[in-house]
Amino acid sequence: LFQEEHVETQYGNVHCIMTGTLKGNHPAILTFHDVGLNHKSCFETLFNHQDMYEIIRHFPVCHVEAPGQHEAAKTLPAGHTYPTMDQLSEALPSVLKHFGLRSVIGLGVGAGAYILARFALNHPDLVDGLVLININPSAEGLMDTFATKACIFATGQVNPNHMFSLSDCFIFLLVCRCSTLLIVGDNSPAVEAVVDCNSKLNPTKTTLLKMSDCGGLPQVDQPAKVIEAFKYFIQGMGYLSSASMTRLHSRTTSSSSLMSLDGPRSRAHTNELQRSQISSHSNDEKRVRSHTDVSMDSISSVNQSVSKTTEVAC
Repeated sequence: LFQEEHVETQYGNVHCIMTGTLKGNHPAILTFHDVGLNHKSCFETLFNHQDMYEIIRHFPVCHVEAPGQHEAAKTLPAGHTYPTMDQLSEALPSVLKHFGLRSVIGLGVGAGAYILARFALNHPDLVDGLVLININPSAEGLMDTFATKACIFATGQVNPNHMFSLSDCFIFLLVCRCSTLLIVGDNSPAVEAVVDCNSKLNPTKTTLLKMSDCGGLPQVDQPAKVIEAFKYFIQGMGYLSSASMTRLHSRTTSSSSLMSLDGPRSRAHTNELQRSQISSHSNDEKRVRSHTDVSMDSISSVNQSVSKTTEVAC
């Protein structure tokens, strides 16, 4: 099933592409792109990767594009008031209603991540989980991302005249009720902001994933690693129990404790991920952390003594 439609909302029409069909009680995957991108330039590499098939064959996908950002979009008329990011988040319930979606797992990058986070805060009953890549809930940080997207404008893929209004971006995320996976490349200009954002979120619901040797677009630079982490995240929510999980592993180093999964390979988990099959080397050990700090690299394990953190590698 493939649907491409302009959905009418109270803040203008948004271009949406819906693929797949709902299966049972599974939520849909709802994506929102970053500033200066559209769904193709932001997510095509990720969703066209062969490893993504294991996910999308179980979940429908709805790509949402901001007004004027889809391919071949016409310039909005002079005097048109472009919606703020908070208003764009309030347009999403209309999208879900239009396609008959009861709930979603949000996947957003940059400004799109902020929009989905605001959506989850205001409509927690509609969001089962969030995967937020390079989220930066400050206007200054989002403005910094414009420079990294300059080459996109030259291709003509998006309309540079239609940019997100950043007037409301100084609001930080204080509470998030759903499971959240934060992803950032260790070479990304957003890394400090993502770590700061993580410190403001619920530590029992949030995992921070740092990807080594990766820049500002992890889903483009290293899609296989993002997909593997995404699979684990969804599995921790109670879905994809039979999905193939081959490489991602974690090592928890809190007072030299070690958690393992299926032998020498292990992986990070939060309270939400504990539904996965995890065996512990110490049965009654208490796990304490102020927040979860996750990193990814291609080297299997190197002993480090980092307290109250969980490291992930693949």
